[in-house]
Amino acid sequence: MTIDAFLSSPADVSRRTGPNDQIVLSSRVRLARNLRGTPFPGWAKKADRTKLSNTIRAAVEGLPSMPGCFAASMDDLNSLDKLILVERHLISREHAAKNGGSGLVLSRSESICVMINEEDHLRMQSLLPGLQIRQAWQAIDELDTLLEKKLDYAFSPELGYLTACPTNVGTGIRVSAMLHLPGLVLAEQVNQIIQAVNKLGLAVRGLYGEGTEALGNIFQVSNQMTLGESENDIVERLIKVLAQLIEHEQNARATLIEKQPKMVLNHIGRSYGILANAHSISSKETMNLLSLMFLGLDLGLFPTLERALVNELFLITQPAHLQKQFSGKLTAEERDVLRANMLRDRLLAVKRPTARFPGAEGPALDKAANP
Repeated sequence: MTIDAFLSSPADVSRRTGPNDQIVLSSRVRLARNLRGTPFPGWAKKADRTKLSNTIRAAVEGLPSMPGCFAASMDDLNSLDKLILVERHLISREHAAKNGGSGLVLSRSESICVMINEEDHLRMQSLLPGLQIRQAWQAIDELDTLLEKKLDYAFSPELGYLTACPTNVGTGIRVSAMLHLPGLVLAEQVNQIIQAVNKLGLAVRGLYGEGTEALGNIFQVSNQMTLGESENDIVERLIKVLAQLIEHEQNARATLIEKQPKMVLNHIGRSYGILANAHSISSKETMNLLSLMFLGLDLGLFPTLERALVNELFLITQPAHLQKQFSGKLTAEERDVLRANMLRDRLLAVKRPTARFPGAEGPALDKAANP
């Protein structure tokens, strides 16, 4: 079976829901592991990587929690398929650049993915919609426990699990959540929030992790240290910070509606207008404008708009998904035109946003906007 035939359709992916998913789009827990007595992938020869990859693949495929999984070597996937996996956050950009000697195993539900010979021999992750950090940790911990019975992990009694990057030594755990924070961005509070989170020993990154932009007002928050703290402590600490971030975003939205309603309505109205009428639009602009439509949806300004539609547009307007849909390699200009055509078509039946927030009176809105 090909990865294209295995993956759920964008429409099905877009209907997945979870707790607090208006702000917390997804939760992820990733573990880094290596095998004893074997060079890290960056130092191993291709023949050794290939042999090791086959061994790990067989061990993962044989787990009771992985029936009907998809397994492949990275050189069995074309570049477009790899980029689609990146856009769905199932593999890293670094793993997408790998070929022979590296591989992946993906569960039938697409909630568990094991990257083989990325930076480490194994990078296994559990990815769930909404705020489900504990559930993601439980799922990947169970898988890791079963794998440890089959594979001889590189482990030091003093340091813990040994990894290619020193920042992962110890527990080897990376706990993260993808947050949609348009309220904090519009209120110009997001930078101070990021600074506060950094002081707590957490990292804030863009949509695709380290070194990427926060497209669509989406930020990834994760732990930085993996040594000297237990996995449960790391999980619980991140959950506490996420609860505070959710509250900050909710407060920012409420304050904007109270003090700057016209500004918010203007941003949302303009976003709808461009998305529903543009004839050429980039991926970056699309994501930023869809973010504001999402905000409008959460604030009750689009009574007939379904959340699943905006979720789907977020996914299918990204470059790899767009090219897959139109079956061919496209130039940036061709993608921009096709993207705009698709947006106009899909938003044709969506009515423009209402002129006021639910429950707000017109005059009061004007007075608040023009004190």
